[in-house]
This record gives sequence, structure tokens and C-alpha cells, in this order.
Amino acid sequence: MVRLLLWLLGLCALAVGLVIAARHNDGFVLLQWSPWRVEMSLNLFIVTFLLGVAVLYSLFHLMDGLLRMPARAQGYRARQRRRRAVMALRDAARLYFEGRFGHAQRSAKVAVEGGESPGLAALIGARAAHAMRESAHVDDWLQQASRHDELRTARLMTEADILIDRRDFAEALQRIDALQSGGQRHVAALRLAMRARRGLGDWVGLLRVVRLLQKHKALTPEQAAPVRRQAHLGALQGMDAADLDAYWRNLPSAEREDAQVVRAMCGALIAAGQSVQARKLIEAQLDRAWDPTLIALYAQGDGSDALGRIGRAENWLRAHPDDAGLLLVLGRLCHAQQLWGKAQSYLEAALAVQPSRVVHVELALLHEHLERRDEAQAHFRAAALMA
Repeated sequence: MVRLLLWLLGLCALAVGLVIAARHNDGFVLLQWSPWRVEMSLNLFIVTFLLGVAVLYSLFHLMDGLLRMPARAQGYRARQRRRRAVMALRDAARLYFEGRFGHAQRSAKVAVEGGESPGLAALIGARAAHAMRESAHVDDWLQQASRHDELRTARLMTEADILIDRRDFAEALQRIDALQSGGQRHVAALRLAMRARRGLGDWVGLLRVVRLLQKHKALTPEQAAPVRRQAHLGALQGMDAADLDAYWRNLPSAEREDAQVVRAMCGALIAAGQSVQARKLIEAQLDRAWDPTLIALYAQGDGSDALGRIGRAENWLRAHPDDAGLLLVLGRLCHAQQLWGKAQSYLEAALAVQPSRVVHVELALLHEHLERRDEAQAHFRAAALMA
């Protein structure tokens, strides 16, 4: 209010000053254009001149506005299209995360046509089409996205993810290799590579990827362990003795202490006829940490050094007297060495600790070998009933 009052006072003072100046101004202006002659006071001339300038300015401004009107209308329409495209892109992202994939595709199409981040909108459309299992639309969206080089990484990641879901693992790995061709390690791409190599059964490559993910702290040891074990189980299948030995020597020490990896390695060694190496691995692992699932392999093999294995197993039995698996292994080893009494004793002890079909069958075979047909039939019957 104070400022308004000051302005009003200033305007009043200016008006008063102009009026006083005009009253004391005796000047005149003479305009002559033969044969006409016009004479007027200087005050009237000034007022007329100012009004004329104002009228001319208004006229020229109006004409300029009329001439610029088509361009302004075109600019207004362009701004409106841009505004709708921006809103469509935002809606496409929101609708995709809401799971409304059909609406997301329609909004992405509006964004592409409006020129608002068309590559990003195409990738959203591709994700939405893939969620709806519309393969033809997915390919169309990805074709549009490929025209925008600034989104190369995002496009390759999207293509790899979609190809893995389609179980086209080889093509997915090509996209991942292209993504990592610059030498950088993209953690999300490594996760996709893990899925692709598992799908292809590329166990050596899967191990390499899992170790890289652990190195980058993208997988915890608990998350990496089952994948690594699966890779070892797959890689060990079908190897000969030389390959198994080289494979084991190249394993990191931490992985050589994994009970499941040791069990898979021992099974592969026994299948390859390397029972002695398998026995040494089993003994080293069981001395390090007791594993009831590993002891079952101890009785398998070519039967060499059975007495030494019996002695080693009896030492373990002192620390684990109630382990039914260990008692079963001792029974099988004694059976193989024709120690009938000890074999029966260990098998019956295993049956007392944990009745099982396998122990009944072993006892039945033992009694059958000793021509005790009634006892053999009883154990066969018990095994059949437990099945």
C-alpha cells in the first residue's frame, strides 16, 4: 500500500508539472505544404505526435501479430503434442509397473509418435509385449529401439532377458558378449549370463560367471553355493581319469572342501575306475567334517584295501556310534571280505538304529548266501513292506 501511494503521489506530481509547463509554453509549430499551411500550438503538436506514435505502434503490432499467427498456432500444436507425448511416456512406465501391459503399449506408441524419448518408449513397449507373450510385437518394438544408438546397453539387456525367457540361450549369450565387448563387467549382464549358461549346460562357463559375481559381491556365498555345486555336478559327468585329476587340481581350495562337490567328484572317480583316489578324498573330507551322505560311497569301488577301509570306518564308528549309514558301510565291507559274523552284527546294529529297506535287503542277501532261507525271506518280506 505504501508503494502504491508513492506511485500515485509521483504521478500526481508529474501531471501537475506538465500542466504548469504547458500553461507557460507559448511556442507554436508551423507546417507548410503548398498551398496549405497549418499553424498549431506546441502543446497540441506534442500531444498529437505522441498519440500518432501510439496509434502507429498499435497498428504495426497488430499486423505483426496477424502475420505471426500461423507460426504461433503451429508452435502451440507442437507444444501440445510434446506435452501429450511426455505424459504418455510417464503413463507407459507407470502402467508397465502396474501390470497393465496392453495400456502400457498404447501409451508407449503415443510417446514414440510424439517423439518423446522414442527409444526408451520402444523398450517399455517391448517389455510390456513380452509380458503378454506377443512375440511379433516384441520384435517390432525392438526394431524401433535399435534405431537409437544411445540406448544400446539398455536394448541389449532387454533383448538378452527376453531371449532367456524364450529359452534361446545361445542368442542371449551373443547379446551379453556384445554388451561386454568393451571390457567392462556389467553385474546385471553377468546375472543374465549365469541363467543363460545354466540353460545351455555350459558348466565351466557357469562356474566362471559365478566366481565373477562373488568377486563383485553380487552373490552371497549362500546364493552361489547351490549354483556352483550344480555346475560341478554337470561338469564332472563323462570325464575320464586324466580330466578328473586336472579338474580337481584347478579347483580353489574352498570349493575342494565342499562336501557335495567332494561327493560328486568321488562318484565320478569311482565311475572312472579310480577307487583309490576316491577313497582318499572321502577319508580327507570325513576327517575334516563328518558327512553322513558321503559315507555311502566309501563301500563302493573295486574292493581294494577292504581291510584298511574297515579299520578306518571302525575308527569313525567310535566317534559316531549311532550313524546308521556308517554301520551299513561296515556291514557291506565285511560282507565283501567274507567276515560273515561281523557283517551281520553291523547290519543288525544299523537296522536297530534306523530301520530301512536297504539294510533289510543287505541282511537278506547275507542270509541267502549263508543258506539261511527263512531269515532271508523274512528280511525280503520286511523290505517289500517298507517299500
